Amino acid sequence: MDGHIKNEQVITQRTGFWYRLLQNGLIKNVRRHWMLYLMILPGIIYYIVFKYIPLMGSVIAFQDFQIFKGIFASPWVGLENFKTLLHYQDFHEVLRNTALIALYQLIFQFPAPIILALLFNEIRLLIVKKTVQSLFYLPHFLSWVVVGGIVFELLANQGIVNAIREMLGFEPILFMQEEAYFRTIVIISGIWKEVGWGTIIYLAAITAINPSLYEAAVIDGASRFKQTIYITLPLLLPTISVLFLLNIGNFLELGFDQIFNLLTPMTYSVGDIIETYVYRAGVLQGQYSLTTAIGLFQSVIGFALLWIFNRLARKSEQGLW
Repeated sequence: MDGHIKNEQVITQRTGFWYRLLQNGLIKNVRRHWMLYLMILPGIIYYIVFKYIPLMGSVIAFQDFQIFKGIFASPWVGLENFKTLLHYQDFHEVLRNTALIALYQLIFQFPAPIILALLFNEIRLLIVKKTVQSLFYLPHFLSWVVVGGIVFELLANQGIVNAIREMLGFEPILFMQEEAYFRTIVIISGIWKEVGWGTIIYLAAITAINPSLYEAAVIDGASRFKQTIYITLPLLLPTISVLFLLNIGNFLELGFDQIFNLLTPMTYSVGDIIETYVYRAGVLQGQYSLTTAIGLFQSVIGFALLWIFNRLARKSEQGLW
């Protein structure tokens, strides 16, 4: 009897907490800052319509989906699509390519904006700084179709790179048809296109650092390099940690556009990734259930990596949650 009364008290307390939260906290906050909530409303609607509602379609990963029968009438097959996926030789190769390119991006592409932001921070002449920043930002606004065309032209048999090689006495190389160069081209082109845009958050974090810290360091005789190592980088660490965790969460999501526009039939064995495979198998061949299973597999791996690295980051109080 006493236990029943205690349970009722706990439920009443919890209910009262949520009531007070809604009545005194959330509703009051919405009324006070309704313009700010109105500004984020399009973003909320976007995520609901294009991110959360489509999650219901994930059930076809457990079905033999037939487009004319729809989700509700297609027969259920349980985990058969996942078993097929794990025993499919092509998927093993695609997964290996995706993991390797993602690892290279994490090693080489992720630190590039940090280094560039630190270099931008050292430019004292404002007009030079703004000009250089703009030049680095511009490639971000080009589509991968345009960037892919530029890369093909530069590395073509009669392109600039091979023309320079011939001037130096070397034989021309078909870069875009050679497996050995494909992943390097992907990483370098990705850095060139996105490194400037990636510096924006880091530069904003650097400008938020208290200038008195640098003034005290100058008085103590610290050089610009030591100021960067002992002041700027440690205070950038929370921002770096958050962006690193977000990148880890999307570890297997390299992006379809870049690889699709750089891939050639001769480089499929090293460049075919999950997104390009899903495009061929799902869109062109109509294997909707199998490709949905691949998408779920990709999401589960991303969530697992995010959870693991967030647990590690929490030890230094830098986690996302």
